[in-house]
Amino acid sequence: MATETEEPILTIDELAARAGVTVRTIRFYSTRGLLPPPQIGPRRVGHYGAEHLSRLALIEELQYQGMTLAAIERYLGQLPPGLSAQDLAIHRALVASWAPEPAEETGRPELERRAGRPLSDRDIDRLAAMGVLDRTAAPDVFRLDGGLLRLGVELLDVPIAHTTILASRTVLLEHARSAAQELTRLFRDEVWGPYRERESGADHVAAMRSLSAHMQPMVVQALVTAFQRSLRSELRAAFGTGGEASGPRPDQCP
Repeated sequence: MATETEEPILTIDELAARAGVTVRTIRFYSTRGLLPPPQIGPRRVGHYGAEHLSRLALIEELQYQGMTLAAIERYLGQLPPGLSAQDLAIHRALVASWAPEPAEETGRPELERRAGRPLSDRDIDRLAAMGVLDRTAAPDVFRLDGGLLRLGVELLDVPIAHTTILASRTVLLEHARSAAQELTRLFRDEVWGPYRERESGADHVAAMRSLSAHMQPMVVQALVTAFQRSLRSELRAAFGTGGEASGPRPDQCP
């Protein structure tokens, strides 16, 4: 593979073989603007290099995370211009370590087996409202977030109205998105930017991946803890000081 200082040396067939895709796929991505154009060499043969390989790897990672090509196109369009193959490799490492497991497609019998109970149409509606699953075009086939299934099933028997679940999800998503945007800005400006200025080389991609992987659980735990403390405080204020409300104590609320 060519380095950042070498001229591109791969033909489109060689690029396809290295990336594990077809020539047709590369041409399709190029027409969508997902790949930069090749350098044209003698006999008008297109030459590709490390940046193209890194972009193809990043596209593959984003597809694995469940993003559509339209979403990937928007995502890549927001990246700073002039990113090197090294930058793209670091970016892919960050995506892989921070992104949740992609949703999986499952039929109703398997969904009920994993839920440990039969699921009515109303149960499915409530699970969809909580973001546990999404319906697909096929009947009784769903895209499932397995990490949320257990909690979602436990909440099915809690007497909360469907509209309240939808409203609560909207509030949580809005604040989660705001926190994610601010944390991304901080990571980009305070970690990724200075690191790029100090270091280079393939070994440092692995170091950045390791750093990101260690930061992710700490950030998530900090967000969860902060939310729990804030919610407990708000519930005490709403239902009685010192946790002495007429109903259940705030720390006993689901």
